[in-house]
Amino acid sequence: MAVSLPAKLVLLISVLAASMFVMLYHVHKSTQFATIDPRGGFDSPENMDSKNSRRMMKEKKEKVERETEKVEEDRGPMNILLFYADDWRHDTLGAAGNAVVKTPVLDAIAEEGVRFTENCVTTSICWCSRATLYSGQYLARHHFEMLGRGRTITLADGKKMEMKFEVPQNETIYSLLKQKANYAVGHAGKLGLWVELDRKLNFDFMVDEDGWHWRRLGDRLWHITEKNTADALRFLMTRNKDKPFFLNVAYFATHAVDGDKNQYLPQNRSMSMYENDTIPIPATATDEAWNKMPPFFGENNEGRTRWRWRFDEPGKHQTMMKNYYRMATEVDTSVGIIIKHLEQEGQLDNTLIIFTTDNGNFHAEHGLADKWYPHQESIRVPLIIKDPRMSPEFKGTLNDDFTLNIDLAATILSAAGLEPLPSMMGRDMSALYRKGGLQAGESAQSRRKAFTPTDKRLYPDPASDGEGKYHSGSEQNWRTEFFYEHPMHSNPSFIPASEALVRKDYKYFYWPNFKYEQLFDMKNDPGEMNDLFNSTNPVHQLKLKEMRKRFLELKMMAHSDMSIIL
Repeated sequence: MAVSLPAKLVLLISVLAASMFVMLYHVHKSTQFATIDPRGGFDSPENMDSKNSRRMMKEKKEKVERETEKVEEDRGPMNILLFYADDWRHDTLGAAGNAVVKTPVLDAIAEEGVRFTENCVTTSICWCSRATLYSGQYLARHHFEMLGRGRTITLADGKKMEMKFEVPQNETIYSLLKQKANYAVGHAGKLGLWVELDRKLNFDFMVDEDGWHWRRLGDRLWHITEKNTADALRFLMTRNKDKPFFLNVAYFATHAVDGDKNQYLPQNRSMSMYENDTIPIPATATDEAWNKMPPFFGENNEGRTRWRWRFDEPGKHQTMMKNYYRMATEVDTSVGIIIKHLEQEGQLDNTLIIFTTDNGNFHAEHGLADKWYPHQESIRVPLIIKDPRMSPEFKGTLNDDFTLNIDLAATILSAAGLEPLPSMMGRDMSALYRKGGLQAGESAQSRRKAFTPTDKRLYPDPASDGEGKYHSGSEQNWRTEFFYEHPMHSNPSFIPASEALVRKDYKYFYWPNFKYEQLFDMKNDPGEMNDLFNSTNPVHQLKLKEMRKRFLELKMMAHSDMSIIL
């Protein structure tokens, strides 16, 4: 009877464990009973025995890694399934400690994979974040500033020109997977650009649904999450089964319907959920927090306007959040339906599953609603990865490194056997949960090449402060800081431009339209309530100076054409 690949891997790990036990016994015996040399070392024969044991262990580990790689090669190319929701912040998960929202399917995936607790976006708005997903680039590089038109430039004759989506069509993850890796490529849901992509070049299956919760299509009234689910299943059932597949199920939920007074419109069968629950009011959903926002945040700020739509009365707050959570649970149910289909096909164990979202969401914190700004509620989003290649010790674990949405493209391409393009700015996140993983430790390395022999991109120098503690990563370490950016929309009083340098201990804000700076102590003030810009504490003054310098360095690199990993 043939043995399955997972069974081979389990057998291999069992043999390794037994061998490691024997070797550890010999190492223990040789060190426990060794005679100490007067000069401080073991006597020569036993010292040699210990060195030989360590060498044997190293050789054994390297052998297992080679054999594991062979098993992965025998597995063949993986399927890649991306669940990409909308306006869904990091704590809208039962697994993240939310005591109200029910997400049993996503919680179960987290138990079988890794949940990344400090995952963030580099620009917190739908179209910029999606352009980053498709390109692997910061907004500063892909330039897709505005929905439907990208950036607007002024020509030599003074005329204005809308640039649309500037990333070459053959350099999107869709096109690369379809044309270079020979994947069947599907997209079901919100593309989010309002700019047409070349469907023949990018997709085998493409349905773009955006901006609605209920719509009559033909003779049926659809809820958009039901439609997303049906389209995803249609792709899976009709795809070319001789190829691996990539599918992006791009849910419109939990995005509100802008302009509809009800904002969130769940499915009818969900309305009994959360009926008797009381949604906790955030600690920073106060007048005090709103009054501590920068002085240019007025009542006409779009975040404040949407706060009035959703959260300005206690009863309204409860209604809006219950409907938001109902739509989140509907997405969770949809994920379960799609995964069940893969299980029935016999494809689940050969499928990389990623769940994440395009941006976070204020739920009345700081007197705001929606996203855009560099606060934690806006930039932190869920990320769960379940990967057939995952080392067993990482399954069911949490990772608190700064993973970013610029890393998604590199991770997806690498899973398909492709290297990230030189223009891409993220890195393969599987390095965090395979072959021992990486850590976000100190880095003394500079201008090093990336972690694969053929990837020629470079890492920036570490920050001058922190003695190597703050950096964008190295061959051996994951990033410990990152640059955040968001463009102005319409005018500075509507949605002002915002930028930041994000670290775990401090966060530096810069508001370009007003040349306004802020500094927050993230350890002692995680709610970002107390701006330290005017603090007379020498520690804060020095931190402000250091972070301002580093912020400008990372901003310059993000806006450059360097082949670099940030």
